[in-house]
Amino acid sequence: MVGKQILATFAVMMDEQRKKKVALVLSSGGARGLAHIGAIEELEARDYRITSIAGCSMGALVGGVYAAGKLDEFREWMKTVTRRKMFELTDFSLSLNHIVKGKRIIEAIMEFVPDVAIEDLPIPYCAVATDLTAGKEVVFNKGSLFEAIRASISLPSFYEPVQRDGMILIDGGVINPIPLNRVKRQSGDILVGVDVSGHDYKSQWEEMRRLTEWQKNDKSLKAKILDKLIPDNLEFNYYTMLSRSSSLMIRQNSILMAKLMKPDVLVDIQMSRYGGFDYDKSEKIIAIGHQKTSLALNKYEQH
Repeated sequence: MVGKQILATFAVMMDEQRKKKVALVLSSGGARGLAHIGAIEELEARDYRITSIAGCSMGALVGGVYAAGKLDEFREWMKTVTRRKMFELTDFSLSLNHIVKGKRIIEAIMEFVPDVAIEDLPIPYCAVATDLTAGKEVVFNKGSLFEAIRASISLPSFYEPVQRDGMILIDGGVINPIPLNRVKRQSGDILVGVDVSGHDYKSQWEEMRRLTEWQKNDKSLKAKILDKLIPDNLEFNYYTMLSRSSSLMIRQNSILMAKLMKPDVLVDIQMSRYGGFDYDKSEKIIAIGHQKTSLALNKYEQH
């Protein structure tokens, strides 16, 4: 009996060894980054074994949750996210350098994904952020997983920056939106990048309008101040101008990084239907991740 168990365990180990190893890199992209879930599931369904992962912004969040072994729980939780729940998880602020504090969403996720030290994760993981003070990239490959994620998702002017060790940390997408050069490689692995930074820039105004619908009926001082910053009757304002400009720069940086690093598989997902705030459309966005990754892998496997 013991001998059969040993043989069965050995067979499982050999099967895992035969799987194609993947160094996976996930880009920034807001809600579009939920497509990363579909990409990961497609890789696993086709017997690819993810042996290391690096991410930026939403890619850092999805990658970190996956490395912690909680991707299924995260996907199930995302199914519960409605527009109303998004508003409840949005802790608006009156600060001059951000609109949302960003603590509430992290605390909600930590209810089912406990914080861990990055160095204790079962696979190598890193997240990238940007130090606004020094103007340089910061790579998190040790320490608190959620501190790394929170720094990496700090969208400039939207989320509150993270202050640590004299640094002011904002979204890693500002400098390195798809950190293909930061993932830890193993001998014989293939480099796979999933880029969701491309999208329909014309839809960004509608995203912001939906996000701030609550302002119409809210008479509080906070709503009045936010209405000045993000009025609901102007197509161009403080936020949309900055957001569109940064999105264009991020997209160009991701294209240049892909040309520089030349990943074995690049899953380039440009969405025209869904934008950066469509968190309530998780299953549809995940399905796009599955579809686009399947097409990219088919092309890779045919060569």
